[in-house]
This record gives sequence, structure tokens and C-alpha cells, in this order.
Amino acid sequence: MNSPRGLMKHRFPQASPQARPRLRRPTAHDVARVAGLSQSAVSRAFTPGASISDDARLKVLAAAQTLGYRPNMIARSLITERSGTIGLAIGYMENQFYPAILEALSTEFAAAGYRLLLFTQGPRDDSDPLLDEVLRHRVDAVILASVRMTSKFAEECSKAQVPVVLINRRTEAEIASSVTGENRIGAQAIAAFLVAGGHQRFAYMAGLEDSSTSREREEGFSEGLGALGQPAPLRVVGNYDFEAARAGTKRLLLRKQPPDAIFCANDHMAFAVIETARSEFGLTIGRDISVVGFDDVALAAWPSFMLTTYSQPIQPMVHRLVEITLQHIEQGGGDPIRDIVPGALIIRTSARLPQ
Repeated sequence: MNSPRGLMKHRFPQASPQARPRLRRPTAHDVARVAGLSQSAVSRAFTPGASISDDARLKVLAAAQTLGYRPNMIARSLITERSGTIGLAIGYMENQFYPAILEALSTEFAAAGYRLLLFTQGPRDDSDPLLDEVLRHRVDAVILASVRMTSKFAEECSKAQVPVVLINRRTEAEIASSVTGENRIGAQAIAAFLVAGGHQRFAYMAGLEDSSTSREREEGFSEGLGALGQPAPLRVVGNYDFEAARAGTKRLLLRKQPPDAIFCANDHMAFAVIETARSEFGLTIGRDISVVGFDDVALAAWPSFMLTTYSQPIQPMVHRLVEITLQHIEQGGGDPIRDIVPGALIIRTSARLPQ
């Protein structure tokens, strides 16, 4: 007598993997046949900026949806020699400025038919550890945000015909394009604003020592103070880090003659200064001490901070960066472009107003 298990086995035999029918993925040829168009029209319909009529595009998209067709990006990259991918290297995300940059870049490049491939590393790391990985992914260009670029990285990317563009930082040598804010001009405007507010003891909180952004803002601040007959500011280094900025604030405020105005190289450190001055020294921000930042991130407008700062408008910066990157991709390189996007002094209550 057969067991129930044996009967089940007898009545419902399992098909071997080889015997199962294999579903074929729809191809561009299938879409062209259903749409009644050529295969090249299908390719143009899925290529941003390609020449194709609206009627033909709609026919292709309708046929593709009916068949469940998706373009094979790997196959296309072999034909066009472009991956449709942009590498983005970011050193750290604690600073509110960079998540906002990431979101804006993703949106702008998507509209141009590109996707971002994100690489992250420490804020003090340079670009070299990323080199092999970036080039292995066959990206069409690389954007460095808060990551130090070495000459080796630039040279290897140049050999591979991969353009490199920096945002919110630049190199001394003209080896890569860059988009920055008004670092020097903005810092000079902050100096003039604080002097007009009657401040007499100034301090500057630097970011990383080798950061071009921090260095330019420090130079602009010192130049602005000097032009108005003021002494050079006290100086501490916050390393663009919240805890390091807290420690630097304590050193400044424990002095016999502490500063009555502190300008920070970015908003992220300015928030640490405000928190420390308020919670550990009992100071009233904007009356006992003035604090000014740089960037104008969204958090700066929160009621608990109301930070006076110099803006770096993200949308214009990102828009220009995308234009430069696509130009380099289309031209296969080209001379470096250095663009400065204008900002503005945003006055809130964290700093004393001029009389």
C-alpha cells in the first residue's frame, strides 16, 4: 500500500528546473514591433534629450508598459561608452549643508537622465582611497564634496577621461572645476556687520586646517576687520565637528577677556558655539555674545538658534555644478571652470544689530 506521501508524489510530479518554461524578457525589438516604429526610435525614446516626436515617444512608452519592458542600462553603456552614473564623494553628513546638497544633486541629475552613486568616507580623508572603486564603477564624472582631492586622483581620473568637479571647495592648482560660495566676500561682510554692531573682541573658529573654504573665510574676515581698524581675531580650530567646536568655545570663553563676537566657518560649528555659550556659561546669545555662521542651512532659522549667517544658495550652486559637469562629459574634458555663486548676509537674532 502506497503511503499518502507516495501518492502525492505519484499524482503531482515535480517538474525539473530544466523542464520549466523560461520566461523571455521583452526586448527593444518587441517594443518597436508593438509600437509600429523602428528600434532606433525606441532607443531615442529612452534617451534624455534625444530627437523624437511626442507622438512617437508616447507610442513607445505605451508599448513598453504593455510588455513590461525596461531599458538595459548596462547594454546601453557598452554602446554609448557612458554609464549614466555620476560618482559623488562626501566626507561627512553631520553638517546639514551636505544632505541638502545630496538631495538637490540627485534631483537635478535625474532630470538630466543621470543617477548618483554615493561614496562616503571620513572628513579628514583624501580622495585616493576612493580612486580604484570610483574608476571600477565606470562613472561618467566625479563630484567631490568636503573630500580633499589629491593630484594623483586628478591625474588618474584625467587619464580615464572622467571629469572631476568640486563643490564648496577648490584646489590651489587648476586641475579641476569647482563651484563655491562667496567665501572671502561673505566673510568681509560679516566683519563689517560685527564692527557696526559695536563689537570689540573678535574670534574666528576655523574648520579643517587644509580646507580651502575655511582658509578663504578666515582671510576675508581678517581683511575685513583690518580695513576697519580692528585687530586680528582670536583663533580656534573646530574641525567642522560639533564636539571640537564645543571644546574650542570653552577655551575662548574661559579667557580673561573672552570675545564678544565669534564667527564660525560654518553653521554646524556655530550651533555648537550657541549651545555651549548658553548652557554652560549662561550667556544670552545676541546680547552677551554674538555668533555668526556660514551656509544658512535650514536649521539656522529654527527659533532655538535664529542664526545670523552668510548664505550659500544650494539650488543655484547645484544647478551650476550640474551644467559644468554635463559640459565636461559632452566635451570629453575641457579646461577647468571655477564658478562663484553669490550669497547674502542673513540677519537673525544670534548677533547684535548695528545701532
